Amino acid sequence: MAPPNSGVHHISNPCIYERKSRFMKWLGKLFKSGSNRGGARGGVGGRAHPQLLGEENMVCSAPARSLDDRSRAGKEGEELDHALALSTAEDWKRPSGYRWGKKDEDLARSLQGTLNSSSFPSYDIPQYYPRNCRLCGGCQRDIGFGKYLGCMGEYFHPGCFRCCSCGYPITETEFSLSGKDPYHKSCFKELNHPKCEVCHQFIPTNASGLIEYRCHPFWSQKYCPSHEHDNTARCCSCERLESWDARYYSLEDGRRLCLECMESAIMDTGDCQPLYHAIRDYYEGMIMKLDQEIPMLLVQRQALNEAIVGEKNGYHHMPETRGLCLSEEQTVSSIQKRPKIGGYRLVGMRTESRKLTRKCEVTAILVLYGLPRLLTGAILAHELMHGWLRLKGYRNLNPEVEEGICQVLSYMWLESELPGSKGMPSTLTSTSAASSSSSSSSSSSKKGGKSHVENKLGEFFMHQIAHDATPAYGEGFRAANAAVSTYGLRRTLDHIRYTGNFPL
Repeated sequence: MAPPNSGVHHISNPCIYERKSRFMKWLGKLFKSGSNRGGARGGVGGRAHPQLLGEENMVCSAPARSLDDRSRAGKEGEELDHALALSTAEDWKRPSGYRWGKKDEDLARSLQGTLNSSSFPSYDIPQYYPRNCRLCGGCQRDIGFGKYLGCMGEYFHPGCFRCCSCGYPITETEFSLSGKDPYHKSCFKELNHPKCEVCHQFIPTNASGLIEYRCHPFWSQKYCPSHEHDNTARCCSCERLESWDARYYSLEDGRRLCLECMESAIMDTGDCQPLYHAIRDYYEGMIMKLDQEIPMLLVQRQALNEAIVGEKNGYHHMPETRGLCLSEEQTVSSIQKRPKIGGYRLVGMRTESRKLTRKCEVTAILVLYGLPRLLTGAILAHELMHGWLRLKGYRNLNPEVEEGICQVLSYMWLESELPGSKGMPSTLTSTSAASSSSSSSSSSSKKGGKSHVENKLGEFFMHQIAHDATPAYGEGFRAANAAVSTYGLRRTLDHIRYTGNFPL
C-alpha cells in the first residue's frame, strides 16, 4: 500500500491507473524514440529546454528541424492512430468498466498536438518574394506578383507605361524615346517630324534618307521643297506661301494677298492720301521739307512696269519694284476706286488715265496698290527721299549711295511707327526727329493703335530692308546706316552732296 500522501490513488480508481499505465508506456516509447532521433541530430549542446507534458513529468530534447520533419510528424500521427485503434480493440475485449472513453482519446490527441506545435515549429508553404521590392516607375507603388514591364532600367504596371503625348498606355512592342520620355511611334512622329505648313503632310525624306525642307527666315514657315515649283501662291507683301486650308485673295493684276496683309491693305489713291501727307510731315519734322507738291498715285503692276520703261534715269530693282519716283512726263493709269471683294477675288476696280507734266525735277510718285499700310508707307518714304535728293540738287549719285540713303529713311519711318522695335541701331539723331516720331506714334494711337498682326508685318518689312542681299539696296543700306549712326543724318547728307559718297 502506498503512503497516504501519494499522488496516485490506485485503489480508488484502478481502471484509470491501468489505462494510464498502458497509455503512458506507449507515450514513453513514443517520446523516447523522438528523443533519440533528436539527440542523434542535435549533438553536443543540441538539447532544447525541458517541457512538461500532461500529468507525467517527462524530459525530452526537441530535435532540430530537418527537411523530412513534416513526413516524420505524419508518421507519428499514424502511429498514434494505430495505437489508439489497438487500445480500443483491447478495451472492447475487457468488461465495460475497463474501456477507454472518448475523453481519454481527446487527451491523447491534444498531447500529440502539443508535441507538434511546441516542440516542432510549423512551416507554411513557401511564397516567392522578390529580392528587391519592385516599384512601378509610373504610380510608384509595389508591383507585387502581377504582370509588369521592364524598360529603361525601371519596372511598370502594364497600364502605367504611358505615352507622354497622348497619355494612353503603350502596348506596342516598339516605341520611341525622347530623353527618358516614352512615346507611341505615331505620337513621336507627330511631335518631332516636321510637317509642311502648306500641304499639312509630313515632309518627305530625300534620296539620302534625310528630311529636307525650306524655311522662311523671318516667319519660320516650313514647307516641302516641291512647293517652290508647283505654282503654290505666295503673298506679294509678306512672302508667305498659301496654305491649302487658307486661301489668298487674288488681285486683278495677278498678285495674291494673304488675309493678314489684306486687313490693312490700301486699295486706291484716295485712301492713300492721309498716309502720304503724314510722311511728308515726318520729313518736315526732320528739317527736310519738300517745297514742291509732288503728285502721288496708286497704280497696278502693269502701269508701274510701263512707267519704269519710260524712265530714262534711275536705278530700278526689277522685277520687285513696288514704287517709282518719276522724273519724265508720262501718262499713267491710276486707281480711283477701290475694288470690291467677290469671293476670293477683288473685282470692280475703276482706273483713270492721267497725264503727268514736269513742273520740277520730280513728276510724280507711283506706288503699287493692294499693299498693307506699313509697307505702303515704307515705299512712300523711300520714293520721297528720291524726290528730296533731286529737288535739292543731288546729281549723278551711284546706285549704292542713292538707294542706300533712301532705304535708311524708309527704315527710320518704320522704326518711328513701331516703338520699341528690335532692329538695327536707330538713326534718329535730332530732337526734332524724335518729336516727329513721337507725334507720328501718338497720331497712330489716337486711331486705336495697331494690331499685333500689323506690328509683326512692320517688323518683317524692317527685317527685309536690313537683310537685303542686293548690292544697291542691301549693301547700300548697311553702309548708309553705319554712316548715319556715326555722324548723324545731316552731316552724312552734306558729305554726300560734296563727295557723292558716304563719310568713312
